[in-house]
Amino acid sequence: MTGTAGGSGTSSPPDGGTGGTGGTGGTGGTGDTGDTGGSGGAVRPPDRAVWTRVDGIQGASLDLLNARIGTRHYAPHAHDEFAIGVCVDGLETMRYRGERLYSAAGSVVVIEPGEAHTGGPADQDGFAYLCLYPTAELVGAASGWDRGNRGAPHFGEPIIDDPGLARVLRLAHRSLRLGDDPLEGESRLLGVLGTLVRRHAVRGGQEEPGPPGSSGIARAVASRLSDELVSPPTLAEVAAGLGMSRYQLLRAFRDSMGMPPYAWLAQHRVARARTLLDAGHRPADVAPLVGFADQAHLTRWFRRVLGVTPGAYRNSVQDRARRRTAS
Repeated sequence: MTGTAGGSGTSSPPDGGTGGTGGTGGTGGTGDTGDTGGSGGAVRPPDRAVWTRVDGIQGASLDLLNARIGTRHYAPHAHDEFAIGVCVDGLETMRYRGERLYSAAGSVVVIEPGEAHTGGPADQDGFAYLCLYPTAELVGAASGWDRGNRGAPHFGEPIIDDPGLARVLRLAHRSLRLGDDPLEGESRLLGVLGTLVRRHAVRGGQEEPGPPGSSGIARAVASRLSDELVSPPTLAEVAAGLGMSRYQLLRAFRDSMGMPPYAWLAQHRVARARTLLDAGHRPADVAPLVGFADQAHLTRWFRRVLGVTPGAYRNSVQDRARRRTAS
């Protein structure tokens, strides 16, 4: 099991901003952010987000995030995977399922795949958190949920007060990130997922409120935007293709996705950009390939969604790859 930098998103930010880039978003360091507790009002370091990808987990890879956020508010976004994290210092606020929520130090946070959310500091002291991003298949298999249950585990409460679970989640995250004992890391991870599902999952997801057929409309819009990533159609063109007004389309898309089409397209472009950066492409070359106007445009959205610049992300990927080859 080897580590390479990566990542797919964040825990979640508030609706107070449309994605300010505050902070520097570095990628260095390996210590657990916030593990020493609060700073008692002392001056905090700049915003920092460290992404790590661990290979060999049930035949796939797993992304980990270790971050301290003082000023940044992540733009609305969604993950293809679960986002399972623990706040280790301070207080986070997030917008999720139409509500403003808060998670304090020791809280476990669970965001389900495809669920739009934000996330950021609730006050001037900021917050720190650890997060891992397992697929729904991994969560189901690790917990035994996929035997006798239809669909992925559902969590009615995204903020969970379970000190024991929070503690073992931190230990699993640390073990996976350091990679000293791959067997230990994977064993701790599977134990955490099993405990989480056993204690807190419920059967059957709940339908989001919205006009009938809004999810189907949103999928159709997202599919077309994905297919025409570099030169996307206008809102009027998409609406006409579906035989509806622009207002109806916007409402249906937002009700289903939790964000307007332009925001969904931007985060989808970021995901495509990550794949190209992983392959060694330069940020300046990647920007036009995924539809951004230039590198600055790519950088703004990359930081709003992932918390780091494309250059820092690419350097981290290459540095870890070289270390792995040398070993």
